[in-house]
Amino acid sequence: MRFDETYSGKVFIKSHPNYEESKAVLYGMPMDWTVSYRPGSRFGPNKIREVSIGLEEYSPYLDRELDDVKFFDAGDIPLPFGNPEKSLLEIATFVRKVLADGKIPVGMGGEHLVSLPVMKAVADHHEDLAIIHFDAHTDLREHYEGEEYSHSTPIRKIAEYIGPHNVYSFGIRSGMKEEFDWAKANGMHISKFEVLKPLKEILSTLAGRPVYVTIDIDVLDPAHAPGTGTVDAGGITSRELLEAIHAIASSGVNVAGFDLVEVAPVYDHSDQTANTASKLIREMILGWVK
Repeated sequence: MRFDETYSGKVFIKSHPNYEESKAVLYGMPMDWTVSYRPGSRFGPNKIREVSIGLEEYSPYLDRELDDVKFFDAGDIPLPFGNPEKSLLEIATFVRKVLADGKIPVGMGGEHLVSLPVMKAVADHHEDLAIIHFDAHTDLREHYEGEEYSHSTPIRKIAEYIGPHNVYSFGIRSGMKEEFDWAKANGMHISKFEVLKPLKEILSTLAGRPVYVTIDIDVLDPAHAPGTGTVDAGGITSRELLEAIHAIASSGVNVAGFDLVEVAPVYDHSDQTANTASKLIREMILGWVK
């Protein structure tokens, strides 16, 4: 299963050539139709693939190499430009097939709204799903300037879909007061500013449960990830995010799917952000795909 008509031919380093034999499926969601500040994240997936050639295939953190895990790169889902609702339907259709085939979906965005249909599909497939969300922003708005579907709304919508008490956000340092108030009033777990320490405190409570992990690259400080649409000062280091990924890997939770979104290469001519993202994806694949 590959989108031959639109796919550029780039693949993530050491991806497996056979879909049927693969345990996980990597795919791009090249959409930035609803961003509130700077567009360009639709170019993120292919840039991450392109720079992955510079990665070492071996992870000294996990003592595994990419040859140990069979994952298939399906390319980018062809999405109708400027049509968010139809784009979300196309993403959901693709992910439901991946899940039905017994494989783990591994997404690359694209703006953060692309995570919503994936999280809903995984929640429909796995009973008692929890969401682990790394981000600078709450993403808990009901709408953004009257638009229900926005990259400012996916966490609110998935919280309403599976119950706010099943959603855990980390690294949050930006959002409207009303968003923080809604989370508190409805039992959602928000950890302001920090990631690793509060994550470790809750992981034992999620042991054995299916978990979907969504990472907005802007959880990192702009010094570590300048190539994103809505930069926000005061973020964590790439080292802390790597440690968080490894903490999840050793926790006993069942990672049922994951994504990394909001890489916008045009704002980072050094490719620092994309290179960081590709390493994070390597560690997630090696740590979470058993």
